[in-house]
Amino acid sequence: MSFFARYKEQYRQNLILALPVVLTQLGQIFTQVVDNLMVGHYGGSEPEPLAAVSFGGSVFMILFLTSIGVALGLTPLIGELYVQGDRRRSSALLQNGILFYVLLGVVVSSVQTAVVPLMYCLGQPVDVVDMAIPYYRMLVMSMPFVMLFFAFKQFLEGVGNTKVELAVTIVANLANCVLNYMFIFGNMGFREMGVEGAGLGTLLSRVLAAVLIVGYFVWRADYRAYLHAFAMRHFSLRDVRSLLCMGLPISAQMFLESSAFIGTGIMMGWMGKEAISANQIVNTMSTSAFMIVMSIGAATTIRTSHCYGRRDIDELAMAVKASYHLVLAWNTFAAIIFISLCGLLPTFFTSNAEVIHIASSLFIFAALFQLSDGVQNVSVGVLRGIQDVKIIMPIAFTAYWLLNLPVGYLLAFTFGMGPTGMYVGYIVGLSVAAVLMIRRIRRRIRFLRILF
Repeated sequence: MSFFARYKEQYRQNLILALPVVLTQLGQIFTQVVDNLMVGHYGGSEPEPLAAVSFGGSVFMILFLTSIGVALGLTPLIGELYVQGDRRRSSALLQNGILFYVLLGVVVSSVQTAVVPLMYCLGQPVDVVDMAIPYYRMLVMSMPFVMLFFAFKQFLEGVGNTKVELAVTIVANLANCVLNYMFIFGNMGFREMGVEGAGLGTLLSRVLAAVLIVGYFVWRADYRAYLHAFAMRHFSLRDVRSLLCMGLPISAQMFLESSAFIGTGIMMGWMGKEAISANQIVNTMSTSAFMIVMSIGAATTIRTSHCYGRRDIDELAMAVKASYHLVLAWNTFAAIIFISLCGLLPTFFTSNAEVIHIASSLFIFAALFQLSDGVQNVSVGVLRGIQDVKIIMPIAFTAYWLLNLPVGYLLAFTFGMGPTGMYVGYIVGLSVAAVLMIRRIRRRIRFLRILF
């Protein structure tokens, strides 16, 4: 049997789950790309607007991704219960997830609001911070709606339904594009808001996404049954502990990884506005490629959680290998694009010659960490699916805080490599994370073969 024939069915099943998530993630990234394009063109040759979006978004993303990580813990729990037919327990987890995640969103938004004065203490140009704060405040107000959306989204992924989130995201993102057009430039009778307008468009689109996905659950009788007798009195500390035990390690991994990228973005600010803007351009395109990887990782979590629930370890191992094949193929393609178009891509965002020059060199280094970034993300998806999440945090701490950030800082400032030195730090950290997680997965699968 040929290599492709052996894995053909695995590719098919993984892609059936992944493609709607891919399109969902592409929709989200398309909105971010449009945000950056609109803000970049709004600023013209001036780097401040794009730098403000970069800085405000970076500060916001720290707790945003940490919160999302907690919600991701719902998917493997629901996935296992779904294949075992335990609807009552699934309903209890969903209801408690909705209450807990929305409350978490409110708390996080309060903390994010409290840190606004500290944004002036991060060594960024004052005019960039002044422009970033109104944009940041708009993002902060979206947190409860984001968490409500993710409660339903992660439940749907757990039962293998990835199409609904695609439809909701498409509608919300189209709305975001229109809202940005209205608010950033002051079109259709609205006042010109600039960078703040991009934040308002994002806020309103996230509210719409939450309303749409809740409306879908209420409309569909088979899903509405999971919300039967929804009430605060059903709030269970046991269920919340289950969600936290699964979600907190995932959240910690996402915080540690994102903090490496966010910390790098903040240190870019120490090198000037042009470095911030260049980093934002490369991050936007790199994140676009990474969304495909995240989609494959999400599909891997669903597949492995279902196989784990059935105790079918042979099928689980095949699904894992198929996911690695898919992500390596995609990231090889992305790396080729970044290298071959490194001089062209930045020109879509800005006309500032220095920003274009810096971004062109950063694209080369971004291409070099694509493969390791893809492998480590799919590995996290595997570990989530088999509910082996405690190991993720120490691996992430070692890779991102002990290696990525220190190496990047040392090369950028001590050895004078500048922005490219920070990206070498990415290569080191992501490669170490990929190797350590693969070793853990191999060991864990061997153990599960013996156990089951």
